[in-house]
Amino acid sequence: MKLKYFGHSAFQITTNTGVTILIDPFLDYNPLSPVKSIDVNADFIVLTHGHGDHVGDGLEIGKRCNSLFICVNELAEWVKSKGLNAHNMHIGGAHNFQFGRVKFTIAHHGSLTPDNQYAGEASGVLITIEGKTIYHTGDTGLFYDMKLIGEMNKIDYMLLPIGDNFTMGITDAVKAVEFVNPKIAIPIHYNTFPVINSDPQEFKKQLEDIGKNCRIMNFGEEIEL
Repeated sequence: MKLKYFGHSAFQITTNTGVTILIDPFLDYNPLSPVKSIDVNADFIVLTHGHGDHVGDGLEIGKRCNSLFICVNELAEWVKSKGLNAHNMHIGGAHNFQFGRVKFTIAHHGSLTPDNQYAGEASGVLITIEGKTIYHTGDTGLFYDMKLIGEMNKIDYMLLPIGDNFTMGITDAVKAVEFVNPKIAIPIHYNTFPVINSDPQEFKKQLEDIGKNCRIMNFGEEIEL
């Protein structure tokens, strides 16, 4: 299985069987992304919430690829209103798909679609594929129930924001990693815009100082999980 980072909160997972899953595919207007939406394909598109920098180019990709969207109920209904396919879920619920298991978690953030429609609650998501679990926290502030998420799930990779202003900054993100205790933490949602500039090397140093593992992914980099 492979994990590719496009910058901001956008990722691509490619399973060993060739299934492609996009998470929050903000590409065309993402100054950090080395690719555009036309360059990627998706069998499934997971959205953590409705903001434009997370829905991104999902609708265009989904229409071209006939992708199945996976998101919370209200956001799924909005996707369907655009003539696309979606599987409705909600926070606390899990479902088994052909590629693996998806479960949505809470996230402390807002959710409004690019055309100003209410999109339900913002979420994080646990994706378990081929024996490994990825926790994409979505946009969120720090919350104590992250500790419970870590206790109830063996997290291999935790993808979490460090950019501050709209989400956790470095200090809170370090505490989040302490709560969840993943094998590897990967910083996201930073340096896309000046207001969320942050130093991932400082985040990595602070984690290593407390004995935690951090992997900074370059924009466009793909790693084996």
